[in-house]
Amino acid sequence: MGAASSVPEHSFHQFTVKDSKGKDVDLSIYKGKVVLVVNVASKCGFTNSNYPKLTELYEKYRAKGLEILAFPCNQFLKQEPDSSEKLEEFACTRFNATYPIFQKIRVNGPKAAPVYKFLKANKGGFLGSRIKWNFTKFLVDKEGRVIGRYGPTTSPLSIQGDIQKALNAE
Repeated sequence: MGAASSVPEHSFHQFTVKDSKGKDVDLSIYKGKVVLVVNVASKCGFTNSNYPKLTELYEKYRAKGLEILAFPCNQFLKQEPDSSEKLEEFACTRFNATYPIFQKIRVNGPKAAPVYKFLKANKGGFLGSRIKWNFTKFLVDKEGRVIGRYGPTTSPLSIQGDIQKALNAE
């Protein structure tokens, strides 16, 4: 929670990340959109309960301005051993995921991806700023501010009210 001072960025939109094929993606392309950021894994106990609901959320709110960004992570019991491209194929084939899946990253520790350092610095959780497990979700408003953090056991569908509120905010 004192981590905010080590993160100079003030907006989610100031970061550049890599897509599943290693191409740079400037997150400023999501300005004006509400973004749900999720660390995902294909071999996690939460996989079958989260992916279908993320797809349902995306289908329901995408046209209204919601984007879901999935970041594979192998830090929790090595539950994402495959490459980023293989995970993208898995998510798209098995769960009809049409939202972006990015390159595998670290979400905790000194080698955590800068975007995750930012997310955690702006919304601590049960374990302070550390990500507890796969499928931790962060809600980012249209201006790039982190407005919500939800644990792995929180169903994506249960945060629809927060998503609607953010989508309707001016």
